Amino acid sequence: MMRMAFLFMTAFSLIASFPGTMRQTTLAFERLAIETAKGQQVFSIEVVREEKDRNRGLMFRREMAKNQGMLFDYNPPQEIGFWMKNTYIPLDIMFIGVDGRIIRIEENAVPLSLKHIPSGGLARGVFEINGGLSAKLGIRAGDLVRHKLFQTAD
Repeated sequence: MMRMAFLFMTAFSLIASFPGTMRQTTLAFERLAIETAKGQQVFSIEVVREEKDRNRGLMFRREMAKNQGMLFDYNPPQEIGFWMKNTYIPLDIMFIGVDGRIIRIEENAVPLSLKHIPSGGLARGVFEINGGLSAKLGIRAGDLVRHKLFQTAD
């Protein structure tokens, strides 16, 4: 009986430590808006400021609501590179300058890809939403992101 209990506990600890079952850090949701030619697009976002949270990002998630996203805080501004390792949903990745303007958008980044996705300039933040949504909503490079991170909040 002790051996069975030991095997159960060992199996449970292995399963619990597998990356796909890791608990997500619960972050508070904030408001972010983007001024586009089609009007203002509003999102409910998680903001990640700590390196451990930035490194994990949206990895291992299987879905994200249409009006949600994740904003990565990089201070000081820097050249940033992303990849899609362990990320199961396609994403649009927006690199945002200090002034709150979108520098560039990588549309429909391929899930699980190790392709390097560069910022294309000094970025203060990176905003990720569901793949294809930026085109659908008319979000383009040069659009203004309104959020307190960029001191452009409404």
